[in-house]
Amino acid sequence: VKNFYGRGQELARLEQWIVHEQCSVIAVLGIGGIGKTTLVAHVGQRVKEQFDYVFWRSLQNAPPLSSFLKQCILFISDQQRIDLPERIDEQISVLISYLQQYRCLLVLDNAESILRSGPRPGYYQEGYEDYGELVRRLGEVSHRSCLLLTSREKPGEVAHLEGKAGPVRTLPLTGVEQSAGREMLQERGLSGSVEQWSRLVNLYSGNPMALKLVSEPVQTLFGGDIGRFLQEEEIVFGDIYALLEQQFQRLSPQERELLYWLAIGREPVSLEEMQEDLIRNGPRYSVMDTLDSLHRRFLIETRGTASFTLQPVIMEYVTTELVRRACDEFRADVPGPAIWPNYALSKAQAKEYVRESQVRIILAPIAQRLLAEVGEEGIERRLKNWLAVRRSASSRQGSYLAGNALNLLSFLQRDLRNADFSQLTIRQAYLQDVSLPGVNFSFAHFDSTVFTNIFGNVLAISCSHKNNLMAVGTATGEIWIFEMLTGILIHSLSGHTDGVWSLAFSPDEHVLASSGDDCTVRFWDLTTGESLGVVGDHTHRVRSIAFSPDGRVLASGCDDYAVHLWDVQEGRCLKVLQGHTDRVWSVTFSPDGRMLASGSNDHTIRLWEITTGACLGMLQGHIGWIWSLAFNAEGTLLASGSEDLTVRLWDVESMQCSQILQGHTSGVRSVAFNAKGTLLASGSEDLTVRLWDVMAGHCLRTLQGHLQGVRTVAFQHEGKLLASGGDDQTIRLWDVSTGYSLKTLQGYTQRIWSVAFSPDGRFLVSSGEDRCIRLWNVTTGQCYKVLLDRAHGVRSAVFSPDGRWLASGGEDQAVRLWSVTMGRSVHSLKGHKKWVRSVAFSPDGRWLASGGEDCEVWLWDVRTGQGRIIPQGHTSWVRTVTFSPDGSVLASGSDDGTIRLWNLKADRSLLILSGHSNRVRSINFSPDGKLLASGSEDRIIHVWNVTTGNVLLKLEGHKNWVRSVVFSPIGKLLASSSDDQTIRLWNVDDGSCMAVLHGHGNRIRSLAFSPDGQILASGSDDGDIRLWDVKRSVYLRNLVNEKPYEGMNITGVSGLTEAQKEALRSLGAVEDEE
Repeated sequence: VKNFYGRGQELARLEQWIVHEQCSVIAVLGIGGIGKTTLVAHVGQRVKEQFDYVFWRSLQNAPPLSSFLKQCILFISDQQRIDLPERIDEQISVLISYLQQYRCLLVLDNAESILRSGPRPGYYQEGYEDYGELVRRLGEVSHRSCLLLTSREKPGEVAHLEGKAGPVRTLPLTGVEQSAGREMLQERGLSGSVEQWSRLVNLYSGNPMALKLVSEPVQTLFGGDIGRFLQEEEIVFGDIYALLEQQFQRLSPQERELLYWLAIGREPVSLEEMQEDLIRNGPRYSVMDTLDSLHRRFLIETRGTASFTLQPVIMEYVTTELVRRACDEFRADVPGPAIWPNYALSKAQAKEYVRESQVRIILAPIAQRLLAEVGEEGIERRLKNWLAVRRSASSRQGSYLAGNALNLLSFLQRDLRNADFSQLTIRQAYLQDVSLPGVNFSFAHFDSTVFTNIFGNVLAISCSHKNNLMAVGTATGEIWIFEMLTGILIHSLSGHTDGVWSLAFSPDEHVLASSGDDCTVRFWDLTTGESLGVVGDHTHRVRSIAFSPDGRVLASGCDDYAVHLWDVQEGRCLKVLQGHTDRVWSVTFSPDGRMLASGSNDHTIRLWEITTGACLGMLQGHIGWIWSLAFNAEGTLLASGSEDLTVRLWDVESMQCSQILQGHTSGVRSVAFNAKGTLLASGSEDLTVRLWDVMAGHCLRTLQGHLQGVRTVAFQHEGKLLASGGDDQTIRLWDVSTGYSLKTLQGYTQRIWSVAFSPDGRFLVSSGEDRCIRLWNVTTGQCYKVLLDRAHGVRSAVFSPDGRWLASGGEDQAVRLWSVTMGRSVHSLKGHKKWVRSVAFSPDGRWLASGGEDCEVWLWDVRTGQGRIIPQGHTSWVRTVTFSPDGSVLASGSDDGTIRLWNLKADRSLLILSGHSNRVRSINFSPDGKLLASGSEDRIIHVWNVTTGNVLLKLEGHKNWVRSVVFSPIGKLLASSSDDQTIRLWNVDDGSCMAVLHGHGNRIRSLAFSPDGQILASGSDDGDIRLWDVKRSVYLRNLVNEKPYEGMNITGVSGLTEAQKEALRSLGAVEDEE
């Protein structure tokens, strides 16, 4: 703490209360600028050795209590406690338990930010009342710690609990004494008599901020002569706010403009960013000169070499003025807006935590006040009029008006359907997760605007070293190339037909390699985005690829248990490294290129000598699948992430495990070193990313924000940023030094995972990757109800036999029961430890079966919600479950290639059906229960005799994996669907193919017959549900869910890359034909 003046008594009193009397809650109170923060910081430095932990947080940007509690508990628990209860009161209890165990000093600075303004001080703003509960409990419950808070107003709980001898105290802070005030001003070059010094300090009540502010006009206007200054009575202010108001009115328009932008920035803003933000409609002025002027007025602070910010009291005043003026412009007597076109009230391209603060502190108060004053219709009407005037103006470049309008209306959740934003500049609009059907953006110019992206679950991320490119591989098979810092989409690479598991930049960064579930490795030209072809002739899924440091060799790890080495130039296989006994999930070269490491489902890591192909050694210790490997820069350490919840560090020379990093509560999918090798990042299915100190072996930060498991992590080359991607269809960029989320790129996909008819055939249920369960009217083709499953994709949904209930299974590892009439979840059945892939009701509706990626089959009592594991014995994912028509047998199909039948009456295994050479994707009983059909990734459909277990028919014809098989409720008809985008109808009597149905544009995952057998429904990755006339084998109609940008007109737009335009078109945008 620099330039600390006086306060000897206050320091002594706080030390007495904190150290000797061990008070539990202390509030330091006073008006803005009085020095509360400085005092608390100074006393904190003096007493910090008395505490195990010191945790300081500012409430200036009004963070929710849940955010503070998570950060605080993570800190005190040394990054160990991440699984907090959902309820706030239970989270507070967790914190108190730590405060009882350790001696902690907690500081909450600027607590007035969460208190209401107005005539009743001490009451909390709506949504922040739980802070009062925290203060109350810390004041009432016995613990070893101290909460020290600063505020301009006394919180109500402190007022109720405080006492002279109790554990809760308040320290009202008044101005500094005369000697301290004089010392402060003398350092600024002021002079005067003893009487004049006394009068000046008393005039501003010894307020350090007020004295600091007033010293500038005394120096500038009166040559530092206090006596002459005191003769000007109009400069006498009643309090700080009045002082700031008068100071603000004395500023030039250019100075006010910069103060507004600094208030919007919420944190230090660089000179370059400020210059980019400014609208230049009038004469140009020097930003540097204006900043210098503001600095001399002590209205801004300089951080670093060229970043500027406001002190909290000034930022609050300027923010309040900005909000007031923005609202006043909606009055009928105001001729035209000045704030709305010239300032971004929230910035789409700001760091994520800053943008969220802008919405809370600026946009939300504006919205609330305008709702009260003019209502939603009034807001929309005034904005529409402004936009019409702006559209007709001769120059509209650079205006923030349209972007602000979009941000405000989307914040208010107004229906923007068919709105007109044509021929306007759309600047700093945040349109991610905003539906814009029919909106007219024709001939608009987009600047720093953020849209939803068209990608699904993120499986792979790789960052280039030279040009800040970020390559992203997704479960839908697309590859996206982004400019990492801005999030601008550069290329969309299409060629893979299934999930992309691995990406690698060539050392010269001219080529990107990719591999995936379609059993191919592809090369791409990074300049043009064109495909350079397929490398090699893989026959199994390729989970991982890596270039050698010289770029001449590419390694691939596959589901065939082998590592393949390829000559990059010629495309021929150089060697096949064999030894693993299960899938190879990860391969990586050592930095010198002489060694290759591979990790496998067989729980081992193998080190290979590249020249000879010899296995140099096998690293053992993990007790689960090994998903990810990474060498440090020197090649001396190898990190491994495993299904067993741990990260291991291996000494390469000795081939021994040097450290085990523990903390994740679920499998570790990805590990990555920073360029220096000092930090290791790990991404886990527990929804978190952890940053580890490699030398010390402890967790430095836990990054939280993903709503589903994290599949991949990658450092920017400089190591300042970390990218992570996961099953929540997001890419997140993190500031490594602070742990803050800087940017989130949100994906969107409409892949249909399952379709099923209601028992009466009038309705259809569909589930998909857009996290929704939809109910459709089969007759009208309209979606009449949407059931949301929050952040989780839904893999399977079916009606109960009586049609009253729906069951769903998905990525949240739970089986959910939904009331069809109420449209909400009524039960969550938990037992699976990984994603649930399939659910099925028994014919009498009493039982519900589920199969999942944990290799387990569960049987649930629908009435009680109790469940048990059926010991089917599968050794890999269970993708499909079904009951026999009489309900006596439960069948399950698995990635282990088998189908297992369980006799429910005898509660024992009945049959194991083996014959497929690859994963079993779908099974279904015939209406009489005598036959069972199965579809597999071996492209063959088997029809089995359920009694004998013999294969009666092998139906061949599909040219790719068979995803779904289903018997017609009547007759001997079987339908099948495939990744070859076709549906086939088969005669089960003779095995003949009766018809091939075409129309879908992507793999077809699910089929369902109507109860009368006349209609067949199909759900596909193209987002469509198609209904087919079975008798005539013809297409009837499409059930289409509206895309977020359906019909959005982007004719003639500028400011977007071609890849961005293509992404918008994929999400429904259209362009008029010329």
